[in-house]
Amino acid sequence: MERKIRNRILIFLALASVVAFVLVKLSGRPQVAKIMAVKPLREKLVASVSSNGKVEPISPYVMRTQLDTFVQKIHVTEGQAVKKGQLLLELDVKDAAAHLAQAQARLLQAQDDLRAALGGGRSDSAAKASGDLAKAIAERDRVKRNHDALQRLIAQQAATKDELAANEVELTKAQAEVDRLTAVKSEFDRAVKLDAGKYNLQVQQAQNEVAALLEKVQDGKIVAPADGTLYSLPVRQGDFVKVGDLLAEMADLHKIRVRAFVDEPELGGLEPNEPVRITWDALPNRAWDGKTEVIPKQVVPRGSRSVGELLCSVNNEKLELLPNVNVDVRISARERANVLTVPRSAVESEAGKRFVFVVKDGGINVGQNSLEKRPIVVGIADAANYEIIAGLSEGEMVALPGDFDLRDGMLVRVIDSDASQFLGRPNAN
Repeated sequence: MERKIRNRILIFLALASVVAFVLVKLSGRPQVAKIMAVKPLREKLVASVSSNGKVEPISPYVMRTQLDTFVQKIHVTEGQAVKKGQLLLELDVKDAAAHLAQAQARLLQAQDDLRAALGGGRSDSAAKASGDLAKAIAERDRVKRNHDALQRLIAQQAATKDELAANEVELTKAQAEVDRLTAVKSEFDRAVKLDAGKYNLQVQQAQNEVAALLEKVQDGKIVAPADGTLYSLPVRQGDFVKVGDLLAEMADLHKIRVRAFVDEPELGGLEPNEPVRITWDALPNRAWDGKTEVIPKQVVPRGSRSVGELLCSVNNEKLELLPNVNVDVRISARERANVLTVPRSAVESEAGKRFVFVVKDGGINVGQNSLEKRPIVVGIADAANYEIIAGLSEGEMVALPGDFDLRDGMLVRVIDSDASQFLGRPNAN
């Protein structure tokens, strides 16, 4: 009896030793990470860029006031279609018109003074200066003739030397008067030439003043410079406006432009003439087609983003898109059919190169697998997937990121190989 009990105790101790040995062995094994994985699929891939943007008119006409005044009358309403030359609004230009009349009077006077100066001076002043000199010359010539006659008479002893002396005094006075009036006439002529330059400057100044005031008076009537839609009319009748204030904005809105703000990483694949689809929250059931035109040449800050400003032309035949509204922009850059794809989340990058972790068979370790870090070459991409050009084959399984940092050689257990259900993809099997 005791022998049986001893044997049972020995058997129990042996079993306990085996269990303890197994537990020790198991406790030293590395932890196996549980992951999800997916197989590459063949599908149609459309590489697109989605962003936001703002609607702009392509050739806007901006009308601003040229004087400080009041808005006298408005003839149109905002959003109205207008024709070239149509009167939009009127400004109060009574003060400008009064100043214009005064400037025109000054111009006429300056032009009259200039004509007189170019003609040798005022006719009465010029006639007096010339007449006085001519009279003095005539008187001097008369006295000189008497002087010559007296010299002949003295030679004939028919006149006295006292008479000749008196005549010489008179001749000296006459010549002095001629010299004085000649100087007066020369000064008059010089003054006339100076006046011509002065009056010419006055004419130019008056002409400029008249032109500026005339433009202001004409600008009192604001007319449409072309056919289009008046999309902005910020003033009301009776408003006071200052020089440079905005009065109205208009454009042909059948053809508009969208300025799309594309994030810096998406700029590399943009090219001209790529199709664009525009949507607007205010009209959720409508979409507008266009194409890319001007590709960004620089990146600018916009809030917390670094963006390039892409210009897109858009057809707006029904005039539904309005200037300055915010829209969503989708640029369809490139399209590939029947290409091998993997989810974006499975692709990692290092030093400019991309790679994935391929799940390899664990061999004798049933239920266990290992990861292989595999370099790949990618092509185009959409919002969810990358095109695989090289590095992967159909049927291979690619690990998806989860609670563990994936690394080369890592032991894993795939708990769900149909991870496509989490990614919105078709079944991978």
